[in-house]
Amino acid sequence: MFGDDAVIRWVAAEPALIAGGGRALLLQLAHPKVAQGVADHSDFENDPLPRLTGTLDFLTFVVWGTPEEAERAAATVRGIHERVTGPGYSAADPELQNWVNATLTDTALDLHARLFGPLPESVAERYYEDATEVASILGCPRAAQPADLREFRAYFARTVAELEVTDTARALARAVLEGRRLPAYLKPALPLSRFVTAGLLPPSIRGQYGLTWSPYRERSLRAALRAFGGASHLVPRQIRRRTPELFVKLARNRAA
Repeated sequence: MFGDDAVIRWVAAEPALIAGGGRALLLQLAHPKVAQGVADHSDFENDPLPRLTGTLDFLTFVVWGTPEEAERAAATVRGIHERVTGPGYSAADPELQNWVNATLTDTALDLHARLFGPLPESVAERYYEDATEVASILGCPRAAQPADLREFRAYFARTVAELEVTDTARALARAVLEGRRLPAYLKPALPLSRFVTAGLLPPSIRGQYGLTWSPYRERSLRAALRAFGGASHLVPRQIRRRTPELFVKLARNRAA
C-alpha cells in the first residue's frame, strides 16, 4: 500500500514506538461503545493478547506487507467488524473506526515527539495522510475522517474531553495492566509498561481509569523517554530499521 518513502513506514519502523501500545489500547477502550463491543464479542478480559497481536499484525501487513497481504488482513478485520454489533454500537460504524485509528495516530505522533522530538509540521501532515489510508482500507470513508492534521488534532482533543470511562472499560484495562496471559519472559517488564502507559495517557483519561500520577513521576517519565530516545539513536539506523522485517516474519508465522 505504501512506497518506501511513505512517512508511516519510517516512523513506524522505530521499535521504541511499541511502548505506546498500552496508551492506544486504553484510549480505545475509553470510548464506551468500543469497550462494550470488546467485552461482548471477545474474551479480552481474560486474555487480551489476541487483540494486541492481531492489531500489530494488521498494521504490519498494511504498512510493510505485500498488497495481497494488506488486503487479506483488512478483509479479515472487516469480517470480524461485521459480526461485532450490539445495542447502540457496530464495529463498522465510521465513528468508532475513526476513534480507534485516531488513538494509533495520535500515540505515534506523541511518543515520537517525546522520544526524538516532534516531526516537522509538513512531515506530520504526511504521516496523518498515510494514517487515513489505514482506516480507509477497513471501510471508513476518507470523507468521514478529519480533513487534515489541524482538524484531526481538534477532533482528538474534543473526543478526549467528552469520553467517560465505564466500569466495563476499567475491567478490560485491568487485564492489560496486569498482563493476563502474558508470557513469563515478558512479565518482568510489566511495572515499566504500567508506568509508561499511565504517564502517556491524557490526564482526564488517566484519572478516570484510577491510575495514580504525580509531578515527580511526570519528570521521571520525561527524563526516561529522552534518555531512551537518545540511546536508541546510538544504534545504527540500518539495524533499527530491520525491525519491520522481524515484524513481517512474525506476522506471517501467526497468519500461517
